[in-house]
Amino acid sequence: MKIGVFTVAFGGMPFEKALDYVAGVGVEAVEIGTGNYPPDAHCPVDKLLESESARKDYLKAIESRGLIISALSCHGNPLHPNKEFAKANHDVHRKTVELAQKLGIERVINFSGCPGDSPSAQKPNWVTCPWPPDFSEIIKWQWDEVVIPYWKEEAKFAKAHGVKVCFEMHPGFVVYNPETMLKLRNACGDALGCNFDPSHLFWQGIEPTAAIRMLGDAIYHFHGKDCRIYDWNSKVNGVLDTKNYTDEIHRSWIFRTIGYGHDADVWKDMLSTLRMVGYDWVISIEHEDSLMSQNEGFEKAVAFLKDAVISQKPGEAFWA
Repeated sequence: MKIGVFTVAFGGMPFEKALDYVAGVGVEAVEIGTGNYPPDAHCPVDKLLESESARKDYLKAIESRGLIISALSCHGNPLHPNKEFAKANHDVHRKTVELAQKLGIERVINFSGCPGDSPSAQKPNWVTCPWPPDFSEIIKWQWDEVVIPYWKEEAKFAKAHGVKVCFEMHPGFVVYNPETMLKLRNACGDALGCNFDPSHLFWQGIEPTAAIRMLGDAIYHFHGKDCRIYDWNSKVNGVLDTKNYTDEIHRSWIFRTIGYGHDADVWKDMLSTLRMVGYDWVISIEHEDSLMSQNEGFEKAVAFLKDAVISQKPGEAFWA
């Protein structure tokens, strides 16, 4: 496994300066945003699609610093009921897949998206319970009429370009846990898989190591991000918390830098379980800790992972 970073945290820095910084801290890979919800400050998608020389220069800037690209990320909602918004997100997704192929990158990260509750809806509708019956009807309509038809086509498009689409299981979208991830994958094929971010699972009450075992070879990419649940709030209000992420002291949970939500034993078990199911790619640090600066949160995560990540191939089990 390699340690990487999602560079959107350093979008305010010029591209090559950001590369110098992250390489100097000791990562081996970068995950780069191409638009939609994450900014595209480090990836001029249209220019790179149009120019082979620009692509060569872009890769040279990365590889000359001993780095690789783990994935291109275009987290968005191409299923949004606002047709203009959905099309813009769809177009970025398609361009990202095309660019990934041209750059020789196998993974594109996105959200599964979330439709509205009907063809006339204006806003997404994320359903969290089956009753009253309206909610079960909404889920059935979303999956049968929007989600599966859309992602079947995008799975074909991705496969034709030699790319895997990695869904971040994120509440607010139709794929938010292992069950919904596998439901979509089973319906649309193995061009679709998972960008496993344990932070979104921790706060839902999901045990990441159990989820890793369930998902197995459907895990195509991994985000290094932690989460801390605060019992004195969650035991009163539960974990469906809509307060702003910066209202830390009142929230039931917040995102944390690796090691500040769960200790080394939890993370080492998670990384070991990844190895058991055959994952040997990048642990891409995503900084969203509102109690730390980008630099401090990132640097602490790298230091933590350097001790926890299993970087060498296993040796012969001579004792077995």
